[in-house]
This record gives sequence, structure tokens and C-alpha cells, in this order.
Amino acid sequence: MCNTCGCNVTDANRHLLDEHADHPHHHHDHHHGEAGHGSTGTVAVLKRLLDANDREAAHNREHFDGHGVLAINLMSSPGSGKTRLLEATIEALAGELRIGVIEGDLETENDAARIRAKGVPAHQITTGTACHLDAHMIHDALHHVPLRGLDVLFIENVGNLVCPASFDLGQHRNVTLLSVTEGDDKPAKYPVMFRAADLMLVTKTDLLAVIEEFSVERATRAYRALAQEGPVLALSAKTGTGLEAWLAWLRWEVAAQKARAAAGETIRPKVQPDGGALHARGAA
Repeated sequence: MCNTCGCNVTDANRHLLDEHADHPHHHHDHHHGEAGHGSTGTVAVLKRLLDANDREAAHNREHFDGHGVLAINLMSSPGSGKTRLLEATIEALAGELRIGVIEGDLETENDAARIRAKGVPAHQITTGTACHLDAHMIHDALHHVPLRGLDVLFIENVGNLVCPASFDLGQHRNVTLLSVTEGDDKPAKYPVMFRAADLMLVTKTDLLAVIEEFSVERATRAYRALAQEGPVLALSAKTGTGLEAWLAWLRWEVAAQKARAAAGETIRPKVQPDGGALHARGAA
């Protein structure tokens, strides 16, 4: 998880950890937790990191709300079809909704280049070693993706079924993709990610004919077992089957966001911290 591997320390907030390293005696406690690692000093630093992220996320959301833009965080494992979904969405909504995209990957501009080829503004964030995006990265990216004139901004998070669910980026909705190539038990195996979802998209359904082991019904049951009542939509971005239901959901959410923005209201997405992050936030 992020709080033990250290991937939540990005360039934007590294100074907080460096400060702790320079003055460990200010916080250090020799009593370790059951797992045998960490200290109260480490927890204090992590709490500062998470709090700083949440403040930046709120600031980002103010920008989105001020422009009436719906911000959607797309999360999934690598190769589930996030970029292909965006391409199909852009093609289907050309001339109807104005779309912008922020792409997150450890390296390369490949995905952003694919989106720009569709005539849509896209900015690539390369995280290096961090396995998720954070609010500071999104704030910096907004200097390259003007919000004025947009209806929806998609944030394609780094491919990872754990860490992205623990960080508020300033978005309004979380969409988690599950491809049929991954197995229908992933909601049960990775509950943190799927509990954060406002919508679960089952993707690559054109492969169901050859991957008989996958059941949309079983995947849905596993999702519902997490006390999730959000919609589950199955589609193939390649063939277009089921795409209209996704587009209808998107249109409704865009209209709802514009109404909220006009009324001076906002919504915060579900954030599902892992055990360490939950402890760092002082939760019971």
C-alpha cells in the first residue's frame, strides 16, 4: 500500500518527508505497531501529506465547479481499456460535449498522443515511480488543460487496482473499469478500489465469447457484496455494444454538475484510504 511503499511521496510534497528525516527526534517514537514498522513520526508525516493532498483537491474542485466542468477519475488495472473507452466516447460525443483529458502513466506520452489525435486537448503526467496521481499533479496539469469551454474533464489515473482509490484529486465522480480478461472476482480481491467507484464499467465484452470463465453477473454480485448500489454497465469500446448506456450516464452527470455549479454546490467523491492511510487520518 502507499503508506508502506512510500509512493505517496511525490515531488510536490517530498519536502514534508525530508523535513521529518532531517529532524527525526522531533517526532520519533520507538513503539511500533503490530506490523513492526513505522512510528508515530511517520504517521504524523503521512497525515500531513494526506491533509495537504485534500486541501489541494478541494482547490482543484473549486476550479472545476467555477467553470461548471464535471471531473471524472477513471481507475483500473493496466490494459483494461481506459484510453480506448475515451477514444470511443470522444468519437460518439463529437459536437455534443466538449471534453478534456489528463493522462497518468509512469512513462511515455503514448496515451495523451492518442487522445490528441482525436482533436481533444490532453496533458500527460508521467509519475516516474508513483503508482497513482495526486491532487498536486492535477493542479499542475490544469495549467496545460484550460477548463474554459469544457463540459467534462477525464482524469485517466495510473493503471493500478489499489492506490488511486485513496487520493482525492478534486474530481466529482470515480469510474472503475473491470475488463473481462481480468476475472470476475476482482471486486472481491480489490475492495478498496471498487468501494470507491460511483460506476463500475465491465469492458471488452466482445471477448466474452472466448473467455467463458468471466461472468458479468458474478462480477456484479461481487460488487454488490461491497454494499455498492452504483450502476454496473457492460460494454465494448471496440464494437460499440453497450456504449449508449455509458453515454447516457455521462450526459446525465454533466447536466447534474452544471446544475450544482449554478447553485453554488459541489460533491466530493468517495475516497477509500488503505489501512495505513485510515490510521494516519486518525480514523477509528
